[in-house]
Amino acid sequence: MAQQNFRVGRLEQEIQREVNDLLLKRIRDPRVEGVTVTGVEVTGDLQQAKIFYSVLSELASVNKKAADGLDAATGLIRKELGSRLRIYKTPELKFVKDESVQYGDKIDDLIRQLHQD
Repeated sequence: MAQQNFRVGRLEQEIQREVNDLLLKRIRDPRVEGVTVTGVEVTGDLQQAKIFYSVLSELASVNKKAADGLDAATGLIRKELGSRLRIYKTPELKFVKDESVQYGDKIDDLIRQLHQD
């Protein structure tokens, strides 16, 4: 059982590293510029992977374009992962916007305001 968890954790790290690399070097879609993978959750059966990402801009239009760009690139990213990772079956990928980064920024702003008052 512990071996399975280690494998999932290692796979999550590998996917995060490879997807960040793909977004930087392989995906030419301008909509995904500035997208950073912040985390990956793989199901216990290794069939599905949730890829959490953040975008530097808080503008809704930029976030929408990034989501559309990631949706368009999902097939290519999965295919590339299949050739880069030594796993039996490449998991299905789902990109999910990581709201925790913006939430943390908001908390930082509120704390800063408290100290100024």
